[in-house]
Amino acid sequence: MNFLIDANLPRRLVNLFLERGHHAVHTLDLPDENATEDTAILQYSDENDCVITTKDSDFTTSFWLNNRPNKLLLISTGNISNTELEKLLVANIDQVIGDLSRNRFVELNREHVIVHA
Repeated sequence: MNFLIDANLPRRLVNLFLERGHHAVHTLDLPDENATEDTAILQYSDENDCVITTKDSDFTTSFWLNNRPNKLLLISTGNISNTELEKLLVANIDQVIGDLSRNRFVELNREHVIVHA
């Protein structure tokens, strides 16, 4: 599975996905880096079949109103440390990947993995 990690998440998450056999890039790896506009992120995800991984609710709005991106992983943990976020993602990665293989929109909060149908 391919992941595009948005600017509002740490670049270290790329390695978390790579270590588990997935492909991942961070917006810092794109030509405009963290200044990449949401429209360019959506286009990149379409062209590269990426799951946009973000804390940005704008992508949720786009998902429901415009049917884009094709796949979305919303991190809705509020403010937590990068270390806590990584631990949370590691603890739930198998479920997240499984749910994303069958669904288009998955949300990870501090307590649950939620599939939005």
